[in-house]
Amino acid sequence: MSYLHHFVFGVYPYIGLAIFLFGSLVRFEREQYTWKSDSSQLIDRRKLRAGSYLFHIGVLGVFFGHLVGLLTPLAVWDALGVSHSAKQLLAMVAGGIFGGMGLIGALILIYRRISSERLRAITTWRDKLTLGWITVTLILGLSTIVVSKDHLDGHMMTLFMEWAQRILTFRGDAAGYIVNAPGIFKLHIFMGMTLFVIFPFTRLVHVWSGFGSASYVTRAWQLVRPRG
Repeated sequence: MSYLHHFVFGVYPYIGLAIFLFGSLVRFEREQYTWKSDSSQLIDRRKLRAGSYLFHIGVLGVFFGHLVGLLTPLAVWDALGVSHSAKQLLAMVAGGIFGGMGLIGALILIYRRISSERLRAITTWRDKLTLGWITVTLILGLSTIVVSKDHLDGHMMTLFMEWAQRILTFRGDAAGYIVNAPGIFKLHIFMGMTLFVIFPFTRLVHVWSGFGSASYVTRAWQLVRPRG
């Protein structure tokens, strides 16, 4: 196992998570007025709804799919009677659907940005980096489906699960589990991890607010009394 592989898949995940968490905290503490999605709806509504819906549904579906698929212990899947091959097929189908939706949405949003002079004028380099990085990550993720057809027994999937779960539980031998994984998978993982690095410095921070809004469901009713 090379030093580069060990660094990227054994050390870099912790660097990315540290920047993601502490960077978001510092951004919220010091630059609250920049904590927003910077919606461009008032400037140009064309293609926004279709692109935004497809993009957000696709990306959120991919994110939670990875979260559940990689971090659920194998013992749980075995207890549920889900075989490794069935889980592999489920990941390919769900990933293809949500990844495809996210990619189509991203391409619509990119076209919308470059086809409008007013939108081009307000698009920052951070916006370009974010949308471009997510688009490439989605393309790589969809490309792994083609390679996954040669691993329908689910063995490769279990190795990625072991890697992710060992990273999360701070076991130092995690990188060794994917040392022989195809390069397209490794590049997709690197791109995905780097999204956490750029997250605190872009409009992506508004995702925190989206998750936080769920607390309104359990918030106590406001009591309003009329004067007099």
